[in-house]
Amino acid sequence: MNSKILIDNLRLPLSFLLIIWSVKILEFGLSVSFINLGIFPQKISSLRGIIFSPIIHKDIAHLLNNTYPIIVLGGLLCYFYKKIAIKIFFWLYFVSGFWLWIIGRPVYHIGASGIIYALASFLLISGLIKKNNSLTAASMLIIFLYGSMIWGILPINNGVSWEGHLTGMVAGILIALFFKKEGPENTKYQWEIDEEAENNTDFE
Repeated sequence: MNSKILIDNLRLPLSFLLIIWSVKILEFGLSVSFINLGIFPQKISSLRGIIFSPIIHKDIAHLLNNTYPIIVLGGLLCYFYKKIAIKIFFWLYFVSGFWLWIIGRPVYHIGASGIIYALASFLLISGLIKKNNSLTAASMLIIFLYGSMIWGILPINNGVSWEGHLTGMVAGILIALFFKKEGPENTKYQWEIDEEAENNTDFE
């Protein structure tokens, strides 16, 4: 992969990271907290949190934990779904956020982890249903790197928005099904090509 392709694939995740890091720097510079702009479920005025929640983080540690997965998963999304990566990203962003607003506990929910869960589940399910060798390999990598994420959808830690993780994962699965006919083409094996050729042969 040359540098131009790499830059193209990372443009979206790095742009998103630029925004969320800028927000944290702004909080430090102004000595303020934007937590009240997060999602407070079922509160009408907090619908704005669907937009703002993923770009707000509790502290630097919280932000650092989300930075690496965004680069990896966002880069994979852009690599496999070049033409519609931005569309898919925004579908994942808003669907997961809206569902969190519906089912979440009555506290402020912040952070990009819901987006990370959405990206991971989207890529994983896409790889399984599209039968594309490269995407399937990426899916196996996701399972290896982020398999333990499944515990994040359980209400184990009160200080973690497991609802955000859950809605992100479900959003990723459903959107992968919705876009199953778009993106990388299915890999065709030689026996499938031969079978198609036989079926398309006219016999006289």
